[in-house]
Amino acid sequence: MLEAIYFLALTRSHRTRTDKNLIHFDKEQLHLSGLVQKNTGSIPLEIELTQKGRVTKVNHLKQARLSDYVGHMNVVLFAPEDLQLIKGAPSVRRKFIDMELGQIKPIYLSDLTNYNHILKQRNTYLKSAQKIDETFLSVLDDQLVDYGCRVMNHRLDFIKKLEHFGRKKHFELSNQIEELSIAYQSSVKPTDKEDLSKSFKIALEKSRSRDLFKKNTGVGPHRDDISFYINGMDASFGSQGQHRSLVLSIKLAEIELMESITTESPILLLDDVMSELDNTRQLKLLETISHSIQTFITTTSLDHLQNLPENLSIFTIQDGKVAVNRN
Repeated sequence: MLEAIYFLALTRSHRTRTDKNLIHFDKEQLHLSGLVQKNTGSIPLEIELTQKGRVTKVNHLKQARLSDYVGHMNVVLFAPEDLQLIKGAPSVRRKFIDMELGQIKPIYLSDLTNYNHILKQRNTYLKSAQKIDETFLSVLDDQLVDYGCRVMNHRLDFIKKLEHFGRKKHFELSNQIEELSIAYQSSVKPTDKEDLSKSFKIALEKSRSRDLFKKNTGVGPHRDDISFYINGMDASFGSQGQHRSLVLSIKLAEIELMESITTESPILLLDDVMSELDNTRQLKLLETISHSIQTFITTTSLDHLQNLPENLSIFTIQDGKVAVNRN
């Protein structure tokens, strides 16, 4: 159920990169639909997924671009694999930014798509050209700089806001002894005398001989990362308990960040994470749930959910079917 809600919101699964894996083995297509209740009214959302691709609809109208669809239903997912946000590969953190920022700022998805398109063109040219046309490569570089700077500016603004909300949440979770800070680590580093665009151009020029040799692009937002710090120390070297607190702080901060920008509460998806948290962290999370945010929780045991609000529904699922539905 959580995967279906997440897919309906973002058109992709948090469990698999291959859409075909979402279609039942004896079926030819998948159809998801939902009615989203917002402050301005209700909005029907639909996704049709076949072996040939997907069709997204808002108010029963086909959407040509991903940025026209994503953002109508916002979700915050907290799953055990989110602990990789601290110690995982940079690609994990870039995906985190893309998923969250894309929901609250659809233009980001458009800029990111255009950037990736130019990046693919540039890399293909580097790999296939028998002789490099420096003029053509410079044209690609200019386009890469244009969209790359847009992507980085979106990310820098997002990280600044996430840090603002995350710092407060983590300070509370750590009993006022730990201060969280977040830094965007870019392969493009502007100085006080250079703007981001100029710095990106210089970085590409410096990397050109390397790019020609390795036949790919070595600098740009596709190489960037974010770092988390606790009291000024790299959080990746912290304890497992600190990692759990940090990730929980980030997830709670996401909720407030989305609410501050969209004026709507996101749907909170908790995928079997209660057993990963100690009592203090569980209570903090449940406190958030009690503040009228729609939440879906998956768990193999109800022992962790004793302090949930009374107005909840419990669905017991067996063999892929709802066996029990009670309040």
